[in-house]
Amino acid sequence: MNILLSSGASNFVRGVDTSFAVILGISLFFLIGITGVMIYFVIRYRKRHHPEASQIRGNNKLEIIWTVIPTLLVLVMFWYGWTGYRPMRNIPADAIPIKVTAQMWSWNFEYANGKVSDSLVVPLNQAVKLDLFSRDVLHSLYIPAFRIKEDVVPGKNNKMWFIGQEEGSYDILCAEYCGLRHAYMLSKVVVIPEQEYYEWLADTTSVGGDEHPGLTVIKTNACISCHSLDGSRLVGPSFRGIWGRREQVVNPEGEEITVTVDGDYIRRAIYEPNAEVVKGYNKGLMISYKELISEEELTRLTEYLQTLQ
Repeated sequence: MNILLSSGASNFVRGVDTSFAVILGISLFFLIGITGVMIYFVIRYRKRHHPEASQIRGNNKLEIIWTVIPTLLVLVMFWYGWTGYRPMRNIPADAIPIKVTAQMWSWNFEYANGKVSDSLVVPLNQAVKLDLFSRDVLHSLYIPAFRIKEDVVPGKNNKMWFIGQEEGSYDILCAEYCGLRHAYMLSKVVVIPEQEYYEWLADTTSVGGDEHPGLTVIKTNACISCHSLDGSRLVGPSFRGIWGRREQVVNPEGEEITVTVDGDYIRRAIYEPNAEVVKGYNKGLMISYKELISEEELTRLTEYLQTLQ
């Protein structure tokens, strides 16, 4: 597919900005024009000059003009909007596929070779296709500099694509309110030269670096979006000092019981998060990770929690 590159951070910038400028210009024209006519009528036909109301006959020519011209202007706005939107739905067959997983409150990017990152890394001047999935609630992936946004809907596989045309780092936001830490659901899309991208993609040894394997599991599954590592309170209890601690929890019957945080408790908290909710925290915010965190990963995670004393 032959794609004509336009100026801007992505191939959609010019089309979207042109549509916006046209619609804004027409709107400003009517705002100023209608406001001016209203002021003129208020002054020209005020009561002192026309104490007696008079009947105004219809004017077919005027009615045709103010019907035809707005219709044409609306069609012009539609045309610019459609020509800006249509290319966003035509995904090139050779676009690089990347799986995007959204959850409260983080983004996760998985590449074709299995590499995973918390920032979206893409090659310069190559089409990239994002397959969008949500683990929990409705999100919306928004890259302002690229002029693209698409909802990430649970149970529905939405897609979006773009071409990064300028090297650099650009903000990724969630444009759909998704809970208490919605404003912190931030990431970056990093556009780098093609050769540098494929070198980065092939270097799977750099994922996680020298960090504890359990910490890698925590980061990969966005646990630190809700649970801090430094003792501060977030949506869920902090991981620091949690191992061996006695906690007051509320069971499914609504009874308060005391439990000791050990391997069995951590397993239940991850695989059945709403069975025993720590007192003072909300129920229903955490999904089950039974299909997401394996037994081996759970063991690594548990070992890491024991070091956070």
